[in-house]
Amino acid sequence: MSTNQKTFGVLAEFANPADLMDAATEVRKAGFKDFDTYSPFPIHGMDDAMGLKPSKLGWIVLVHGILGLLGGIALQSWAMNVAYPMHIGGMPFLNFPAFVPVAFALVILLASFGAFMGMFFLNRLPRLHQPIFNSDRISKATDDGFFLCIEATDPAFSEMKTAEFLKSIGATEIEVIPE
Repeated sequence: MSTNQKTFGVLAEFANPADLMDAATEVRKAGFKDFDTYSPFPIHGMDDAMGLKPSKLGWIVLVHGILGLLGGIALQSWAMNVAYPMHIGGMPFLNFPAFVPVAFALVILLASFGAFMGMFFLNRLPRLHQPIFNSDRISKATDDGFFLCIEATDPAFSEMKTAEFLKSIGATEIEVIPE
């Protein structure tokens, strides 16, 4: 790697999912925080091994669903009582059972928008370029490769020490990824 290129991180390949899980645990114990794992399938327990916090997406969807429910009821209440009050067939103006279909539709609509926009926001999209894809080896992560990348933004990152650390915990291949 040339000296004028900035480093994105150090990518390490592991032989199997168990080695990757153990490596993620060791990396977290060593104090690294800015790292990610790549594998062809979900590995159960990897979130705990990496020390990830629970996702905020569920709360985002819940808030948007509640806003849809309140908005649907408020809209129908306003329309039936203020804008166009009509007394039809002896039914009350605030006939909540009649409000269910519209309120339900707005709950689903706003919750789905919340899920979509929440994922967009939480995943920091749109990201037009990810330096990890400069590696030729990372394409194996879609088939039979198990990778861990420690990013240079981590306070504990040192290119040489990080590469040596990853080799010591069982990495089969090490690659420095340029920015």
